[in-house]
Amino acid sequence: MAYHTRSNSFPSRPHPIIQEVEEHLCRLSSFEATSKSSSSISNKLNGLQDLLHCVDRFLQLQGTQQALAEEKQEKWANELLDGSLWLLDICSTAKDALSQTKECMQDLQSIIRRKRGGEIGLTSEVRKYLSSRKMVKKSIHKAIGNLKEMKNRCRISSTNKDQETIAIVNKLRDVEAVTLTVFESVLSFISGPKSKPSGWSFVSNIVQSKRIACDEETTVNEFSEVDAALKSLKSAENAQNQLSDLESCIQDQEEGLQCLFRQLIKTRVSLLNILSQ
Repeated sequence: MAYHTRSNSFPSRPHPIIQEVEEHLCRLSSFEATSKSSSSISNKLNGLQDLLHCVDRFLQLQGTQQALAEEKQEKWANELLDGSLWLLDICSTAKDALSQTKECMQDLQSIIRRKRGGEIGLTSEVRKYLSSRKMVKKSIHKAIGNLKEMKNRCRISSTNKDQETIAIVNKLRDVEAVTLTVFESVLSFISGPKSKPSGWSFVSNIVQSKRIACDEETTVNEFSEVDAALKSLKSAENAQNQLSDLESCIQDQEEGLQCLFRQLIKTRVSLLNILSQ
């Protein structure tokens, strides 16, 4: 997982909160980029919550507020505010994707448990779920494309500015970059691996190779498990275990994203208050 090089221009004895922010940044960057299990996603969400909590405390420091307020007319000030809004939008996209998937999943679970509508009703509900997943994936792929463009923003390095101000701004941009990377992991997990051209005859190959694939990657994607199970349309009742696992996975991620959304709002409000002084 690649991140921008971080500035070392803080004073020789930085405030403990600054050190704590750096520790959380390092901890998040140490997570394996290839790890895409639900547990690894939860760990990243929890780690990001801890980081953003420290960032809010960092923004309350008198030195931070003074440095940012003194040069609030600079281009980077608007970029920080724009970045905070983008992060909220991306977080909302992830939340909406989970909510839409959960709604269709619960309808499907209900018809399976009550066996309402017979085979025709079951088939219709499965197709509704798979159609919803297709829309979710389209929305996610668009969001990931926008996210990658956001990650290309440069850090400031002007020698005409106070070095401590530059260090503060770049530290906030480091936080933004890490947050984007975590959200990219979450969105990719919800979308699932890119599927190959499929048909009814191809589903059996997916099911047969699923165990081998899991052994090779040592990860399980609950969203993809349910997608593969339902595409066979042999018996959605056999997918109940996968649906139960997916329900638990969605619950965990929804809670994590909701906490992050509240924290991102708090951070944005802090930035707005500082830069409007």
